[in-house]
Amino acid sequence: MFKKIVVPVDPSEIEFAKPAVEAAANLIAQSGGEVRLVAVLPVMNGYVSELLPADYEVALEKETDNRVGALATEAGIPAGKSSVVMRTGSVYHEVIDESKDWGADAIVVCSHRPVMSTYLLGSNAAKIVRHAPCSVLVLRS
Repeated sequence: MFKKIVVPVDPSEIEFAKPAVEAAANLIAQSGGEVRLVAVLPVMNGYVSELLPADYEVALEKETDNRVGALATEAGIPAGKSSVVMRTGSVYHEVIDESKDWGADAIVVCSHRPVMSTYLLGSNAAKIVRHAPCSVLVLRS
């Protein structure tokens, strides 16, 4: 069974990740494993960051950590069995890199229903499935 599960969480759509966090909670309940919630923050261009308050990034990281961490608590993941990691960059690259760095056995990710732009450009979930170093469970909304 899976011992180390990564769950990507979009900080701007916390509710969307709930089914993935709940599925991961069920999987680790059987194996005694742990869950790592990965929130990927966008890269801010230099001119944008100049317009923001000096402590904006620190406040954003703190708020994201609190909101994402609350998902684990709501899903019933025991204390000490979950962690939150924030990365900056492209979602699928950062999720893949975190999975490799942490030695994950599985990634659980939610996916929107495909639309034409997804078929042409590819969704984050599709890219994660293609490039993941481990098993991937994709949940449809």
